[in-house]
Amino acid sequence: MEDDSDPEQSCWAGLPDVCLRHIFHWLDDRDRSRAALVCKKWSRAMYSGSLWRTRTITFNGRPSRAHTFEFETALWYVKKFGKYLEHLEIKLLNPYNAVLTRKFQVTMRGLLSHLGKCNSRLVSLSIQHLELDRVVWKSMVRAQFIKNLGTFLKRMSKHLDYLNLKGARVTLEEGCDLLNSLSYLRNKSFISEVNIEDFFSLHLPIYSSTLFHQAVSKFHSLVILTFNYNCISDELLDILCKHSGHSLRTLNIKCHIHDPHGQVVWGMSWANLAKRAPRLNVNFFFERVMKHDHLARILLVEIPVRSISLRSCYFSDPDWTMRPTLINLLPAYRHVLQKLTLEVNNDHELLDDELLQLILSCKRLFFLKVWAFLSVTFMEKLLQNRAEKKCILTTIKKSGFAQHRQGLFPAALQGLHGASLLCAGGAAGRLGPAPPFPQETWEREYSGMEKQRLLSLAVRGKKRKKIMQVHGASSLHSHTSCHTRISKGVIKKQK
Repeated sequence: MEDDSDPEQSCWAGLPDVCLRHIFHWLDDRDRSRAALVCKKWSRAMYSGSLWRTRTITFNGRPSRAHTFEFETALWYVKKFGKYLEHLEIKLLNPYNAVLTRKFQVTMRGLLSHLGKCNSRLVSLSIQHLELDRVVWKSMVRAQFIKNLGTFLKRMSKHLDYLNLKGARVTLEEGCDLLNSLSYLRNKSFISEVNIEDFFSLHLPIYSSTLFHQAVSKFHSLVILTFNYNCISDELLDILCKHSGHSLRTLNIKCHIHDPHGQVVWGMSWANLAKRAPRLNVNFFFERVMKHDHLARILLVEIPVRSISLRSCYFSDPDWTMRPTLINLLPAYRHVLQKLTLEVNNDHELLDDELLQLILSCKRLFFLKVWAFLSVTFMEKLLQNRAEKKCILTTIKKSGFAQHRQGLFPAALQGLHGASLLCAGGAAGRLGPAPPFPQETWEREYSGMEKQRLLSLAVRGKKRKKIMQVHGASSLHSHTSCHTRISKGVIKKQK
């Protein structure tokens, strides 16, 4: 390579450093090490700090030989180039016994200790889904890991701007100690984004804890905070208003049925926060919290709600009805709501008219995802209103049509420009020829259960066209159909 007699080789040898760094940026660790053997100039490019600013280390709970090699290689490079590191993500995937969690704890102790000594640039740290409340974490191993992590956060607190400990599942005292580590050096923290969703163990009423309030009061520049509703209280909202009102932009709040969510929060507290943080957006994610009286206690009109997600999961109550929520509760946000996700089991009631009226009343709603039993007529009316610009929806994700109907969509689709339509999980109507809109998306996603059923039919020798037929326009003969193919759980229309 270094032989100047070959003009082609000398051209590569003289490649500018900026080009070399760009090439190395797209190589994995193994290819980088091989490229560094080409010549001295390429070897120097290997040590460029810009190549080692972002790293992800994956610790596999069921490691193969390949996974083990990748992990050890990534760990070696982080230690070698740790002084350049700015963004670090650590993944622990499905540890199934105490031996693996112990190995992970020992590995992290060495890694965090090394970075704490050599690194002064780290601005982003993510360690998600540790689930420290599982039995695979022995008490001593768990305590030692939390201690090592706390020590590392104390050293990095001056520079750290983003922390994600989602799914850690620690106790109240352990969690507050970790949060206090961020303000250890100056008794205050200027971190801008914190994700503590599912950070605490289940069933804990964090909203009544003075320890938690004191820990949050030390955050003085929060921009984005992601956490659970069992942390919300009037005291917490007052603290955010006082210390982070000037900077706060987004609150992501998860409310799960197993987390305490019966506390009383006054609308005045939300109003004060919204006034102090005028650009605040609140996103709610409800899981199995579906009853109207529970939602009404949480969704106060003073909250500047941008997004609401209601997922019933395995929620089951014969007396439950979704209609009051659609009619009385959600319309209160018609001037601010921009994204709505509904995944509900409404096989005992029709919601077509109520949902359509809600969508038309929400003037800023641009994203809609519905997993429910709705008639095909509903979708036809919705698309017609979108074509007539009576709503501004740009993304519609739909699943679970309740009836078979001919002549779906073609007339309503005329004039529907710039929108993305994703029909999922069993729309059984007749689709006409795809309209001439290059931005339209036509595909049908199936749930895991439906996919297995379809695949089992295929295995038993059923003809593919009998698994799912997508008919042509109504003007075509009734037996005309399009072929389908099953790929990665998605059945796509084929011409």
